[in-house]
Amino acid sequence: MVTSIGLVYGTLFGQNMQDYLPFLAVSLVFWNMFSSIVSEGAVAYMNSATYIRQIRTPRLVFVLQVLWRNVVILGHNLIIVVALLLIFGVRDLRAIPLVIPGFALFILNAAWIAMLAALVSARFRDLPQIIAALLQVAFYVTPIIYKPTSLNRFSWIVELNPLAYFIELVRSPLIGVFPSLLSWAVGCGMALIGWMVALFFTGRYERRIPYWV
Repeated sequence: MVTSIGLVYGTLFGQNMQDYLPFLAVSLVFWNMFSSIVSEGAVAYMNSATYIRQIRTPRLVFVLQVLWRNVVILGHNLIIVVALLLIFGVRDLRAIPLVIPGFALFILNAAWIAMLAALVSARFRDLPQIIAALLQVAFYVTPIIYKPTSLNRFSWIVELNPLAYFIELVRSPLIGVFPSLLSWAVGCGMALIGWMVALFFTGRYERRIPYWV
């Protein structure tokens, strides 16, 4: 899939395939992970309704189940990424260790979004379908199949999109590029604020979840 999409969009955007294919592969792998965490997280409480009604379990456990499942899937998908990086090379090997803190911020942000989605979806059953539609829109306004510099005068779309910074934190180190300071700032800021909001609302409505599901 990466090869076919890469050839089509790489040709359309006039990209150098040696740079574009690794960029695309990493982008797709981590976008698919983020999308799966959010969409699966939205139905996490509903899928575990029996356990929630019978056993008092910390709500974070159900989100962690979603995270772990997608981390395992990521491990399999990274084989393609590693193969492409070995074939085409990495620009700067010194940037690769930064993928560790970058991935931590990526997971932290995906987790609080999934936790909020699970809570609101338990109350409003139609929300998972809306989330799926929004993720499709987000895919096209986030630099996944195109580079951030490709939008020219519409680059503000990327600059105002927090998902672009989440993806950059894991993508840039793997292709040998140092993430911008702005990406680190947005990643840390969103994780801090997001978890405060997610924990606040989950704590406030935790007792109602068994009745909602």
